[in-house]
Amino acid sequence: MAQLPPLRAMQIFEVFGRLGTITATAQELNVTPGAVSQQLRLLEEHLDMVLLVKDGRRAALTPAARGYHELISQGFGRFALAQDYIAEQRLAQELTISCLPTLLQRWLNPLLPAFQAEAQDSTLRLIAQDLEPDSHMLEHTFRLTYGEVGRRYTHSRVLFTDYCFPAASPEFLSRHPEARTAEGLSRLLLVGIDWGAQYTTEPHWRDWFKTQLATDPPPLRHVAVYSASGMGLEAASAGQGAVLAQWSFAKDDLMAGRLVRLSPDRLYLPDPYFVCWGQTTLNQPVARQFLNWLMQVTKPLRDQTQQ
Repeated sequence: MAQLPPLRAMQIFEVFGRLGTITATAQELNVTPGAVSQQLRLLEEHLDMVLLVKDGRRAALTPAARGYHELISQGFGRFALAQDYIAEQRLAQELTISCLPTLLQRWLNPLLPAFQAEAQDSTLRLIAQDLEPDSHMLEHTFRLTYGEVGRRYTHSRVLFTDYCFPAASPEFLSRHPEARTAEGLSRLLLVGIDWGAQYTTEPHWRDWFKTQLATDPPPLRHVAVYSASGMGLEAASAGQGAVLAQWSFAKDDLMAGRLVRLSPDRLYLPDPYFVCWGQTTLNQPVARQFLNWLMQVTKPLRDQTQQ
């Protein structure tokens, strides 16, 4: 195996690729901008390739550097998971819940005050994490995730199966009343959501139009494609375009009037969401309480899918 670059240089590169500026990188790592630039040059020299190009007054990653950064980020993500594992061993009395970021932010977090009112002496530690933890790292942890990966853990239960529908801001709908029809909507600006290569079954706009139109839709126009559903919903709420919204993530926006549902039809996700846990997780009384509460909260959603 080729000699790895210095760990410090890779760390600085990971932070720079995430934050996008030398100044922000220096602030996060509590070093000088000069030290950041020096480490980035050192990494380029070690790899014998250009990682940064000038984009106006700022430096940006080259296409090859973006792919390298994605792999580096996975490595540092594993470091973070390992540190979380050690912390969990020290803080076994806490209940740790690892969750897909949008599922945590948009679905679970608004529900948690009800659980915390029942379990007042408990402390919840919430981790927003796309990367799936290794099964042996769930000893004191729950993992809320989506799709086939949920069945790979030692212990898991189905929470619910979500569904999608088109939605847009009231302002967008007032400008484009034709968005109420599938044919009219297919000609408007759309906000896309793409979870990434590891997810291949989540619905996209073309899947929706296949269920609504007798013929193939015209070429679709995306104003933007987001890697997280929450960002796509925010873009739609701002009037940038219509979004194929998941009910579990969009319900609060719909109730608040930030989004309007454009069709009563539903397109169900092909896979459910799961709650998973480790071999010793349920040794904690608060963990058993949380699992019972979570299954009770999601029972109406499971019953609805079976109707």
